[in-house]
Amino acid sequence: MAGWNTIERIRRLEVEIDKLGFKFAKSKHSDWSEDHGALSLKPKDPDALPIYSRDAELYIGSVEGLETWLHGVRWAREYDMMLKLSNDEKRATAEQKERNRQLMRTLKEGKRVEGIEE
Repeated sequence: MAGWNTIERIRRLEVEIDKLGFKFAKSKHSDWSEDHGALSLKPKDPDALPIYSRDAELYIGSVEGLETWLHGVRWAREYDMMLKLSNDEKRATAEQKERNRQLMRTLKEGKRVEGIEE
């Protein structure tokens, strides 16, 4: 059984991954255990991280490994901001451009788009 510190740790991680556009998911390729954790991160909803497919597992591993991985994500974003290569606004604009590209591809292929009546 998980201790209170572990629960608090996971709650903090859950807030952080939500801000980055992820959600926790059960890994398709391995099972969770207290000693050999295999949690996974996926895009949290259809609008989050549009460059990835909805079932893409972008991280698979332990809570400890996730903390290290997230540190790397934060470092990379901060470094890009220092170099003025990217910021939150540029990232949001690029993600919207990708969503628009996907929508246009879907419309060209003649597939039904959820939320649009024919």
